Amino acid sequence: MLKVTGIRYYPIKSCGGIDMESACVESRGIKYDRRFMLVDANNRFVTQRQHPKMAHIGVSCEGDDFVVAAPDRRNLHLPKQPEYSEQARVKIWRGVVEASVADSKTNAWFSDYLSLPVRLVYMNDDQHRAVPNESAEFDDEVSFADGAPLLLTSEGSLNELNSRLDAAITMNRFRPNIIINASAAFVEDAWARIRIAGVEFAVAWKCARCTMITIDPETAVPDASGEPLETLKTFRRIGRGVMFGQNLLPRVHGEMHVGAEVEILE
Repeated sequence: MLKVTGIRYYPIKSCGGIDMESACVESRGIKYDRRFMLVDANNRFVTQRQHPKMAHIGVSCEGDDFVVAAPDRRNLHLPKQPEYSEQARVKIWRGVVEASVADSKTNAWFSDYLSLPVRLVYMNDDQHRAVPNESAEFDDEVSFADGAPLLLTSEGSLNELNSRLDAAITMNRFRPNIIINASAAFVEDAWARIRIAGVEFAVAWKCARCTMITIDPETAVPDASGEPLETLKTFRRIGRGVMFGQNLLPRVHGEMHVGAEVEILE
């Protein structure tokens, strides 16, 4: 039986994630997932691709706050649903979206850690970003995630990759929201629609991977030989991308949990 073995969300884009036993799935994905994002002086999004030390920015929950931690820094508390007064138009990939800008003290915390002038922005409920993919329907929306509300990966696919690597890696490299226990490698490629504990998803398109997966989340150091991306290129190049994982679009919202059965509807 296919089951969910992990659920994870990432409150701040490109920073640490939080494991969950259960999660509420909304139109933009898991509640609170990637509703915060860092932007540079040009209001363009900032990620580990350019600044690997972001991998060491950890996030945890404490009541109504997120607690943000980084090496040699005092913890920072962020309200899960802040009320920032300043607004800005921020750039993420080729798109532009309205966002709310954090206070100067919060921005200084991130700027000092990264040695880079950045600002933290938040996507309010009334600030919308359309899913930037032709597979989406007209009303599909997404937070500050790269392209889709959720990402699904399977243990079988990771096992296949690890069998080809000199040093095994963990699933954290791929920053999934949902991990399933499929034993066959890349069986998820054939799915079109799934249901998890009453929550339904369109399995919309394969996830093209970039150099970010070469960054070790434990050390925040990119792999000198470009692994595991170089090995993925040898057997997972599909079209113009190197694929690992499936992007999901929510179709029926609700609560899902670790241990829930994964039903293949199409």
